[in-house]
Amino acid sequence: MAHAHLNKKAQELKALHQPGTPVILANVWDMASARAVGSLPNAKAIATASYAVALANGTEDATLTLDINVSATQAIGKIAAELDKPLSVDLQDGYGTRLEDAISGIIAAGAVGANIEDVDKDTGVQYSPSEAADRIVRALATAKSAGVPDFVVNARCDTLLRGTGDVAETISRGKKYLEAGATTVFVLGGSKRGGLSSEEVKQLTKGLDGRLNVSVVLAEGKLTVKDVEDIGVSRISIGPQLLLKAMQGVKAEAEKLLSRS
Repeated sequence: MAHAHLNKKAQELKALHQPGTPVILANVWDMASARAVGSLPNAKAIATASYAVALANGTEDATLTLDINVSATQAIGKIAAELDKPLSVDLQDGYGTRLEDAISGIIAAGAVGANIEDVDKDTGVQYSPSEAADRIVRALATAKSAGVPDFVVNARCDTLLRGTGDVAETISRGKKYLEAGATTVFVLGGSKRGGLSSEEVKQLTKGLDGRLNVSVVLAEGKLTVKDVEDIGVSRISIGPQLLLKAMQGVKAEAEKLLSRS
């Protein structure tokens, strides 16, 4: 129960997940981005994106180690604590057999929630529904033992992303993840992997009673925050898009400087 003081933040994070009035997360990757986003009054929580964390640490999402991810969480966790905001961490698949170590590590760094994917990071094989659900149970049991029984699991389901099933299969899996204790189900892919369509979001929202996380694409012609909020989702995120846009800005300004513009 070494981290029981964090459970209030876990409860706060969980309470933000309301169908129709979702928690909106502008995903961060380091202390600077965490402070920039977290200092905004409308930022009710701070969340990382593993892809962005990997790029910021000189590696790729596929090779982001647990040690690097936890180290980044320790740094970002200091900002979250300073700003008094709950922190959720993109934990990929939970790092295989090191799932308990992963959950314990990020809780020790101040996190009260995590994304956990249903695809084995090492083999690339999607866990069976029962295996994925069991991993959620194990993650929550570890959090409870650490004093954070209200730890928030955002369970990612990659059926549509991988093209291994349809919306109905995704809902079936998602229900099992929710029954295992997940707060929300995070669905990527859809519309033949070009991104979820409005109709797919509606079907998923209905099938999962609004306990859905959708990642919006920050580009014209794509579903907006308001679009998916009106449909009734509980959580909205953007993955590594802030980092990618920030780096475009850095490159453009550097080019002006270096070309003596």
